[in-house]
Amino acid sequence: MKRTQGSNGCFELAPSSTPSMWKPWRSRAPTATIITTRWKPLLLLLLLLLNLVCRKRKIDLKIENVWQELGVGRRIILAFQTLGVVFGDVGTSPLYTFGVMFTKAPINGEEDVVGALSLVLYTLILIPLLKYVLVVLWANDDGEGGTFALYSLICRHAKVNLLPNQLPSDARISSFRLKVPSPELERSLKIKERLETSVTLKRLLLMLVLAGTSMLIADGVVTPAMSVMSAVGGLKVGVAAIEQEHVVMISVAFLVILFSVQKFGTSKVGLVVGPALFLWFCSLAAIGIYNLVKYDSSVLRAFNPVHIYYFFKRNSTKAWRALGGCLLCATGSEAMFADLCYFSVRSVQLTFVFLVLPCLLLGYLGQAAYLVEHHTENMAELAFFSSVPSGVFWPVFLIANLAALIASRTMTTATFSCIKQSTALGCFPRLKIIHTSRKFMGQIYIPVINWFLLVVCLVFVCSISSITEMGNAYGIAELGVMMMTVILVTIVMLLIWQINIIIVLSFLVIFLGIELAFFSSVLGGMGDGSWIILVFAVVMFLIMLVWNYGSKLKYETEVKQKLSMDLMRELGPNLGTIRAPGIGLLYNELVKGIPAIFGHFLTTLPAIHSMIIFVSVKYVPVPVVPQGERFLFRRVCPKGYHIFRCIARYGYKDARKENQQAFEQLLIESLEKFIRREAQERLLESDGDDDTDYEDDSSSTRVLIAPNGSVYSLGVPLLAEYSNTSKPISEASTSEAAKPGTPGDPTGSDAEQSLERELSFVRKAKESGVVYLLGHGNIRARKDSWFIKKLVVNYFYAFLRKNCRRGIANMSVPHSHLMQVGMTYMV
Repeated sequence: MKRTQGSNGCFELAPSSTPSMWKPWRSRAPTATIITTRWKPLLLLLLLLLNLVCRKRKIDLKIENVWQELGVGRRIILAFQTLGVVFGDVGTSPLYTFGVMFTKAPINGEEDVVGALSLVLYTLILIPLLKYVLVVLWANDDGEGGTFALYSLICRHAKVNLLPNQLPSDARISSFRLKVPSPELERSLKIKERLETSVTLKRLLLMLVLAGTSMLIADGVVTPAMSVMSAVGGLKVGVAAIEQEHVVMISVAFLVILFSVQKFGTSKVGLVVGPALFLWFCSLAAIGIYNLVKYDSSVLRAFNPVHIYYFFKRNSTKAWRALGGCLLCATGSEAMFADLCYFSVRSVQLTFVFLVLPCLLLGYLGQAAYLVEHHTENMAELAFFSSVPSGVFWPVFLIANLAALIASRTMTTATFSCIKQSTALGCFPRLKIIHTSRKFMGQIYIPVINWFLLVVCLVFVCSISSITEMGNAYGIAELGVMMMTVILVTIVMLLIWQINIIIVLSFLVIFLGIELAFFSSVLGGMGDGSWIILVFAVVMFLIMLVWNYGSKLKYETEVKQKLSMDLMRELGPNLGTIRAPGIGLLYNELVKGIPAIFGHFLTTLPAIHSMIIFVSVKYVPVPVVPQGERFLFRRVCPKGYHIFRCIARYGYKDARKENQQAFEQLLIESLEKFIRREAQERLLESDGDDDTDYEDDSSSTRVLIAPNGSVYSLGVPLLAEYSNTSKPISEASTSEAAKPGTPGDPTGSDAEQSLERELSFVRKAKESGVVYLLGHGNIRARKDSWFIKKLVVNYFYAFLRKNCRRGIANMSVPHSHLMQVGMTYMV
């Protein structure tokens, strides 16, 4: 078979009259060429897959243009930061990969070393290079990577989000850039329709995303433990008196220092550790070349994959167990994708292909060359440090420990990014997020998660001091994320990229099959103590699942109990109470209708503000919402009521640390623009927007519930009496309110005067002051609910909600401007 270029510009497989074979470096058996020909179609299929994926994918080049516009100095700085933040984990894998592999499958001869090396080389080529660098990185969501970025990308193209707060206007955000599946590909349309109509598939998709995220958080615990313990373990080679207990104590001290400097941010720390990691990769390459020249360069024949077959043929069960150790050479691959928000795709790809991968390959080749001559058990356990020349041992030891600390930060920063994304999409409790860079808004630090990871990491190190057992736990966490990524990227290929089904199935079968083989190996060693990390991942999964379930239940209940428009009309423009000058910003999660908590304010407060704005902070499935498109206004009631709705839309990458005065100013300016646009549309007899706030009475309640539990129905004349006795705050608002539905279109002059009166009313209300009305809605399970539901809602979700960060904490609002009312919903 040979590759020819077809009419469509893509490569095709065509028969060749003279089939060529790869010539092995050193053929030990006549079956070598036969097995090699079996590998050749597989690799050609991979090349075809990658070629078509890259050609069919419509890549957004905005981030790449920014990369090209940077100067040479900024590019160098960015490259160093990329090394320090993204590649630390995969870069330190030579410290422990061979040690774990040869602990599970002891070396019996030179061929075992070559076979294990061949397995490592092709694992590096298949998973980090082919899967992640050439395919998965392109599945980013406008530069954002990770499990939740993939979920957000899918949510944007199909309505699979379980929280029913989507609006048609969300798709008109400029950063949404929705690509509707083309009618020519019926498969994409059918998949989209199936995902949107099946609640089971929506829940299954969410479960996969939460499982992958929980494994990524667990990875943030195992990575620091594994990297630091392996690096410090080199002391046992340099100092004979050092025991494993000493290694554990020193590792604990290093881990405390590591998590303590995390607060200084990615850009500051990345710039410092980038050159250090560059020295580490150079050391790997130099030591590898030295060992190849000094000991045995014949290990280069490991590039012939036939030696993988020989390795399994000689060792069978032990070789299968060694797969778990081999996977460690690819750990950190998911971090390249999860940490993508910090850097551009192009910078990550170029750095990996031209620096990271060659140095890793040389490092493993050098270790194998050394082990061919020195394959005793002690040498194999600490293969890297044993292969370091004695004259440079201590400098390399120091660089290795510094690189291990850097690697530990890699998954920590990836964990921060993933938790921020999951919080924005309603799948994780709100936490304090600190933005460590003014220029790059994706660089964040979450103090609670940072110290939580430290505590769990220290417990893990003190409980499991064996590198082999840690490696098994490491493999479980890493493979859990990898397999979820394969499934989600497959959905992206089918739904969004719309490429050939054969290529999609090839990607799914090849990479999921490889990772399932690795997963079967690491599951076989769960009895060694690696089950601890699975328990931790399950706990994180349950936290996210409970939070998502409680948030969805609360929102659906608020939708059902929203106030009726008939009730608002009966109350009149003064709302059955006194309208005091000023603006009241009532925060609530509803994006349509009048929240039931508003009834609490009407029955509790002696007066209500002359202008009410229902503010709903909503996260849409895009990374960033432009500032000019932040606010979406709607008029809730007739004009004389002066009640509006404002939906403040944020992307999951947006920062919400806003100044109170700046927020208020921007909100009022947006409101004035809305009022002007509305007046223009009325003159042009426009039908307006589809996103109306008027709801059907069948879905609204006609009662008000006071905080003391009293129920006021529409038939009770209590609020109507207030309406008759209360006086308007100004003649302008009263005259407007007296005729909210005057028929006929006003003349141009009347319309202009009406517009100026309303704008003047808004400015006067702003001058009188802005008060933030916070409605805290809690949910409780009904008495006749199932026991599990009572346990989840009344205890687990209530505990998480009580201890999470309030939304108003993101804004510097003085307490004198706050007014809070609580309400409990029975679900």
